[in-house]
Amino acid sequence: MSRRPFRIVRPREPREAPRQPLNTALLGRMWRLTIPYARQRNVLFVLTFVRAMQLPLLAWTVGKILSGPIAARDPRGALWGVAGFAGLLLITELCFAARIRYALQLGEDIVQDLRRQVHHHVLSMPMSFFSKMPLGRLLSRATSDVETIRLGIQDAVFIGVVQVGSMMVAAVMMLWQDPVLFAVVAVLLPVLWFLIRYFHGRLFEAHTAMHESFSRVTATLAETVGGVRAIQGFGREKAAEEAFRELIHDHARFNLQVAEQNAVFAPVAELNGQLFLALLVVVGGYRALTGQTDLGPLVHFFFLAGIFFNPIPVLAAQYNQALAAMAGAERVFRLLDTPREWEDAPNARLLQVAEGKVELRHVNFAYDPHVPVLSDVSFVAEPGQTVAIVGQTGGGKSTILALIAKLYLPTSGQVLVDGQDLADVTRQSLRRQMGLVQQTNFLWTGTVLQNIRYGKPEATDQDILNAAEALGVRDLIEALPQGFATQVGERGASLSLGQRQIVCFARAMLADPKILLLDEATSAIDTVTEARLQAALRKLLQGRTSFVVAHRLSTVRHADQVLVVDGGRVVDRGTFVSLAARPGVFSELAQQALQS
Repeated sequence: MSRRPFRIVRPREPREAPRQPLNTALLGRMWRLTIPYARQRNVLFVLTFVRAMQLPLLAWTVGKILSGPIAARDPRGALWGVAGFAGLLLITELCFAARIRYALQLGEDIVQDLRRQVHHHVLSMPMSFFSKMPLGRLLSRATSDVETIRLGIQDAVFIGVVQVGSMMVAAVMMLWQDPVLFAVVAVLLPVLWFLIRYFHGRLFEAHTAMHESFSRVTATLAETVGGVRAIQGFGREKAAEEAFRELIHDHARFNLQVAEQNAVFAPVAELNGQLFLALLVVVGGYRALTGQTDLGPLVHFFFLAGIFFNPIPVLAAQYNQALAAMAGAERVFRLLDTPREWEDAPNARLLQVAEGKVELRHVNFAYDPHVPVLSDVSFVAEPGQTVAIVGQTGGGKSTILALIAKLYLPTSGQVLVDGQDLADVTRQSLRRQMGLVQQTNFLWTGTVLQNIRYGKPEATDQDILNAAEALGVRDLIEALPQGFATQVGERGASLSLGQRQIVCFARAMLADPKILLLDEATSAIDTVTEARLQAALRKLLQGRTSFVVAHRLSTVRHADQVLVVDGGRVVDRGTFVSLAARPGVFSELAQQALQS
């Protein structure tokens, strides 16, 4: 059999049916983003329209000065004309500065709102969403895609309005100045329109492909950083580099496709403007030579024609930015429109945990409808009991904890707390009364003290010290380089696995939950530290309904009830001593533990 080189393959993002580049529904949704800032937006539009009128007025003023006092050799009139032009120019620049300030502020406000919406939506999604959505894709939605929307609104919209407004005002002045020459312009305008129509579809597709490729780049980069230990541990740096090189090569190719379309569109649009001016020179010159018009009005008309045609390359660039914003908006709104697989019932009530009795009744569950994970699981954890869940890897132990925490809903059956079906209560009210310690717990960038306080934000420093003391790990934390003030680094990188678990145990102790879930919580702790924690854990578990998933059977020796899970079913139950004394799955696990 031939040996093929190892490669990391990044799947392409699924594509939806293509939308029209300037979809009115999408434009309307982007417009609604400005509604909370209606006053600011309206002032900005006023400033924009004023500036749109000022630019042609400046050209008209220059034409009047040239065809008036300068043509008549009137120094005094020319001086007054220049003074008036300078005053108008100052007002125009002040209006320009105010417009930029308002546009930047509006763009920043909208970006903040969008990122808050994305963050809120992502936090409210169930766990199944995160198993399908790569981290890099989420990052690109909240960063580059949102940023393109900002530029589209604060730049493309308002710069476009200024340029189009200037063209319209200039067109009215040109029509009033010389209707014949303006007719020449009007005849040629459809050529420009068809040019834009030809290019906009190509540009939109190019921008969409470019953004999707960037999403794949960020997803791979995030995955590489997260898995750098495995990459280096297996010596796969070159394979990872090659995979990333292919992705950035694709991204560069898509960027070049956008650049190529722009490189054709913008010069062609500008060339058309220059051709229009050349044609006006021919027609206008002929009319002046044949006495059909005076030279002064002709010069005046050409100043206005410059204002009319100069915006064309600017509009081409802004149109390009608008298409990028549309592509980014489509992707951001697609994320925001992603439905949750399940939500709390509309009439869900707050859960009040009085005793802490937990019961599963004939629970079935599957992540994939065709692959069952749990089948007819039933058991009762009485208030204050410690229930251990043991079994082979993949048997469904952690899934049971996830259902108790309402991270998922059972496919059928009921999960009850104090007789209240979790399907009828809110997730937040349940989780505020529950503590969870996992095998790979997450630590936030900050100090050890701050990470422990996360379990109870209102806790004082003394409360945190007392929690660590009660757990019996205060000396271990104080032995760190800066004690409780030690910086844990990103995701706890500056701490060992055991030290991270100690911090998470202290966090759970501080939270003082009524229901406690421990999922392989001591697997990363060495035997000496585990021995120290056993007595403290008994204190932590005392008086609480606790569920302990563990491979180390020594950690479940004192459990009130042991559930043996195999193949998604509870195949045996009893105390540690009774299960170890009779043949079965548990005794096999115990024998394997002794031999390992």
